[in-house]
Amino acid sequence: MLRNLFVNHSGKLLFLGVLTFAIILGVDLYYAPVEGFEQKLVYLLKEQGYIILFAWSILEGEMGLIMAGLLCHTGDMNLALSIFVAGLGGFAGDQIYFYTGRYNKKHIHKHLISQRRKFALAHLLLKRYGWPIIFIQRYMYGMRTVIPISIGLTRFDAKKFALINLLSAWCWAAITIIPTWYFGKQILELLAYAKEYWFLAIPLAITIGGSIIYYVNKATQKTHRPRKEIE
Repeated sequence: MLRNLFVNHSGKLLFLGVLTFAIILGVDLYYAPVEGFEQKLVYLLKEQGYIILFAWSILEGEMGLIMAGLLCHTGDMNLALSIFVAGLGGFAGDQIYFYTGRYNKKHIHKHLISQRRKFALAHLLLKRYGWPIIFIQRYMYGMRTVIPISIGLTRFDAKKFALINLLSAWCWAAITIIPTWYFGKQILELLAYAKEYWFLAIPLAITIGGSIIYYVNKATQKTHRPRKEIE
């Protein structure tokens, strides 16, 4: 019964879990024994860094890994443990998306029609490149949720996916956290500069974000064809 509840309502359960976690963190942040929002946030990260890192990694956020790398640099978190925890979080997130696709095919085709071009592109990439696409999908902006769901819609072996997904998640965590830890001093100096001259970062962020969105839209347009159902 619990298994059916999870696979049939995994999206809702994930949302409720994230909402509950956010509320708990908000309460902890409010009652942190320091003054100022920034100081409270730093305090919370130091006190509950691994829990936050795990939850953040489920949502595939590199920002959480970068913060973990900086805390490793300052000595507030352990490097190896941070990579391990972040990898488990990333693994858990993609497993949720995979089983959402595996057991909710009709729901996905009915309610995610606006994402059909991305699903078509994900299906094409899996067909063309095979299992390596599972390994690199974490670095594909705009596709990192769609690809695990799309793979779940196919007959791809669940155990094989889980193994590749776990190795991929740990590599993803290491590739992000280790350079941040190593170049922590330079990154902290850059963040201090950006904080002082924040208005200069806005045009750059808009340019980079717009370029990524444009690329994803062009790629999905090329692969879009009317399809009845993903086998």
